[in-house]
Amino acid sequence: MTTTHTPSFTGSPHTDQALAGFGAGMVSTALLHPLDLIKIRFQVDSARYSEKRPVIGGTIRSFKAIVTDEGVWRGLYRGVTPNMAGATISWGFYFGWYSLIKKYMTKDEQGKLSAVQHLTASAEAGALTALMANPLWVIKTRMCTTKYNTPDAYNGLFDGLKRLYMEEGVRGLYRGIVPALFGVSHGAIQFMAYEEMKKKRNELRQAKGISASDEHNTQLSQTEYIVMAAASKVTASVITYPYQVLKSRLQNHATSETYTGVIDCGKKIYKAEGYIGFYKGLSPNIIRVLPGTCITFLVYENLTQYFKNHAS
Repeated sequence: MTTTHTPSFTGSPHTDQALAGFGAGMVSTALLHPLDLIKIRFQVDSARYSEKRPVIGGTIRSFKAIVTDEGVWRGLYRGVTPNMAGATISWGFYFGWYSLIKKYMTKDEQGKLSAVQHLTASAEAGALTALMANPLWVIKTRMCTTKYNTPDAYNGLFDGLKRLYMEEGVRGLYRGIVPALFGVSHGAIQFMAYEEMKKKRNELRQAKGISASDEHNTQLSQTEYIVMAAASKVTASVITYPYQVLKSRLQNHATSETYTGVIDCGKKIYKAEGYIGFYKGLSPNIIRVLPGTCITFLVYENLTQYFKNHAS
């Protein structure tokens, strides 16, 4: 049995995928952090919506209030460092592990996987990533839910990690890990949908006579990547969004002691806020994830193509 050498920019195609993920996570986070901050503040707010607190228009009102009261950098970009670190590490390792797991799942010569295999590979990569990045998301949540001048607030990523470990131990570093692992289903659904749309689109192109071996011709257009990335992300977001609210409530310092666990948190949210409580922050989340996902996948796909074109 002979082994074939897969051309690679770095020496390993899986490292290529990881680097593409690092770049994608860095760019999207730098541009869209303010919407992340607003989303988290909505998620940890346990008050009911009312006539005085309407559902519609909250994102714009919050944006204006933060700029006025806290400023742009200290307000809208508070918590950007742990967010950048978490997103960069998460996307990088996620794409790297995802590529590696898919390789070991591949059994046919063409390397095609079924929808279930894509779902499984994505879930496994997501679980590994969640375990690695959770401490960074705890710091991000706590910084985003406090102002820079809030008494005892974290001053930054390293200050937060040090104090979190010293004050709460390993348990503190992994607050919210259970809903985070539930959230693996989000990425699994998203990537299954994305991969299946890519596969179907390429099959249609090949049916029209485009050679499967011609990498330049089989590369999808930027618009096609954007449409597929957006459609897969919205689908996954609407289906799995409640886990994000549960995770933020459990990670937020001000509310973490209110709940004894995931089930208790879910019961109390439903009792006090109704079903809409599980979807707080969905609007800024959709506004954030649509351009964020499109930017992430465009950067990822284009970096991947660049590495292929310059592989040795």
